[in-house]
Amino acid sequence: MTVNFEAPLGASLVKCPYRAKLKPPVLRADSYFTWQWWLGIGLFIFPWFIWILLRDKKNTGRLLLAGFITIILSLLIDLIAMSYGLWSYPMKFLPISPVLFLPYHLSLAPVAVMFVLQVGPKVNLFFKGVIFAGIAAFGGMNLFDAIGFYNPRGWPTFYDFIIFLFIYIVASLFYKIDNYGEKISQTRKS
Repeated sequence: MTVNFEAPLGASLVKCPYRAKLKPPVLRADSYFTWQWWLGIGLFIFPWFIWILLRDKKNTGRLLLAGFITIILSLLIDLIAMSYGLWSYPMKFLPISPVLFLPYHLSLAPVAVMFVLQVGPKVNLFFKGVIFAGIAAFGGMNLFDAIGFYNPRGWPTFYDFIIFLFIYIVASLFYKIDNYGEKISQTRKS
């Protein structure tokens, strides 16, 4: 039995950094500046402009917290699922980190959740969650699959429905935390 005591590649690059020939990411004409790329960039920016115009201004902080929770959950779920090869995103929008900078995580999911939260605040949480998850999973994800933004690799759409329902319910629970105003007024008095 032989034991290999060689340093891993990362350790050798620390000792001899000149060996690492790091090239800056090159924008490839086959994936960047295509109609899909422009659509993806638009999906990053456009939802936030609409949200700024139509948001419930008195609940902006709570809505942003729910949106931030949505971003964290969608990133975590995607990173775990992609590491297991359950699905992938073939379209790359930014060369820095193609997995993390997707319009689903940073724009579409959080803005959609925030809009649903502010519409019909008296409506049952689960009812709104089921409607949101149904539209997002059976409408949105199937559309993104059809245009090549998402590759489910056999992942059932119903599982996407469950994931979207979970994300909406958790974000909604954070949105409904009731003591935001009390904390602000207490800090102003002291």
